[in-house]
Amino acid sequence: MGVRIGVLALQGNVSEHIDAFGRALETLGQKKPSSVFAVKRAAEISGCDALAIPGGESTTISRLIEKNHLHTPIRTFSGGIFATCAGMVLMAARVDDPRVCPLGLIEMSIERNAFGRQKESFESDIVLDGVSGGPFHGIFIRAPVATSVGAGVHVLARIDQGIVAVEQGKHMALAFHPELGSDTRLHERFLQRLGM
Repeated sequence: MGVRIGVLALQGNVSEHIDAFGRALETLGQKKPSSVFAVKRAAEISGCDALAIPGGESTTISRLIEKNHLHTPIRTFSGGIFATCAGMVLMAARVDDPRVCPLGLIEMSIERNAFGRQKESFESDIVLDGVSGGPFHGIFIRAPVATSVGAGVHVLARIDQGIVAVEQGKHMALAFHPELGSDTRLHERFLQRLGM
């Protein structure tokens, strides 16, 4: 049986993550039939091997998670979670905004919109610890940073403003948007670490 990857479809780059995971599975030579699909309900999450939480507006996504009774199903999900931008905010143990109800799945503190408003969005090549193939082109859109992490968190990348990529257990969280580029190395790494 193939891999089932759900992309939380409340807001944000849902189709871009579906496409990126599809390309990553092809690159990895996934032989078994796999599926990447949008999820909106708690019952759909339990049928997934992995879950992606896309970027978007973290306070809105947090509110929609609560409204749709998804907080507990995501917190207790046994698979790995791949989170980008607003997803990184939601994965944290602590967030600098009381409007966000964090999932507490990665031991880190997050500063939302660490670089300012939309007009301060930028692109930068970043070096990723343990990832071969040279720097990764990161697209930062109203991005967060982790200001501190716990002992069990592997910092994959940091820039002057703070930590922008982490792993803990099966989970990966990124301040930038790899799904908006053509480089699927981080999607591939996430799947490989899950044994897919």
